Amino acid sequence: MKLAGIFIAPLLLAACSSNHGQLGTEGNPIKMYFVPSVEAAKVVLDGGKVAQSLEKATGLRFKTAVPTNYAAVIEAMGSDEADIAWLATFAYVLAHDKYGAEVALTTTRNGMETYSGAIVARANSGIATMEACGGKRMAWVDPASTSGFVYPSALFKQKGIRPSAEIFAGGHPQAVLAVYEGSVDCAAVYYGPPTADGVIRDARETLFKTRPDVTRVVAVIGQTDPIPNDTVSFRKGFPSELRATIVESLLSYANSAEGKQVLMELYSIDGFVRSDDSRYQIVRDTLKALNKQPGELLPQPR
Repeated sequence: MKLAGIFIAPLLLAACSSNHGQLGTEGNPIKMYFVPSVEAAKVVLDGGKVAQSLEKATGLRFKTAVPTNYAAVIEAMGSDEADIAWLATFAYVLAHDKYGAEVALTTTRNGMETYSGAIVARANSGIATMEACGGKRMAWVDPASTSGFVYPSALFKQKGIRPSAEIFAGGHPQAVLAVYEGSVDCAAVYYGPPTADGVIRDARETLFKTRPDVTRVVAVIGQTDPIPNDTVSFRKGFPSELRATIVESLLSYANSAEGKQVLMELYSIDGFVRSDDSRYQIVRDTLKALNKQPGELLPQPR
């Protein structure tokens, strides 16, 4: 079946309204957005494959987008520009608290429903602990990245660790690469434990193809507390019958040979579990420890 256009955005204005036909038709496709947590071109390709599978399974039409940052995806959920979003953990909390977005599925990786943030540094730098990042150049991923900013920056604050300079790299691969190339001293990225056969399951794996020595050059020097995994979420008011159909199709897709391969390539996902907002209250509790509200950590759109 023909896939309604795949594109990388700045966000589009709502091009398809109910006046163009029933939601999920050619004139009014279901708009599914992805966060750019890994290379955008890769997310476009693999996100398109997910959309194609959903079209075949449901007979619905989809349009996908990969905006330039997490905030754009969150705002799209509040303006009905996005019907479905594959939201990182903290991005989901923001979208829920600000716009009423509803989580339907939580991802699993290596069979686990949680992950953590990792602090990384060059193995030969002499920086062997998180505390040693004080006074050093630091790369975060994105203001709405749970493992790449929210949790580790909270930990830094609690420990009194103050970097000398800080940047937002824009994605986990970019943050690891900044350490690898020496443009920063430390970075915060996602972490999952290696598989039973020793396969790395943290952000360094995103550079294996271009930097095969990355695990020798870049070392994990600290971790955060566990974080609930990222989500597949629906905008407030999305039709419940369509939602149920899409959720069932994604669960089936995750159990298929094709789905296992595509989801692993997309965001290193090996499955889904049904979910609800209560799973993410721990993120809000972490922010309360910092006397912060979720929206305070996200820059306002210009």
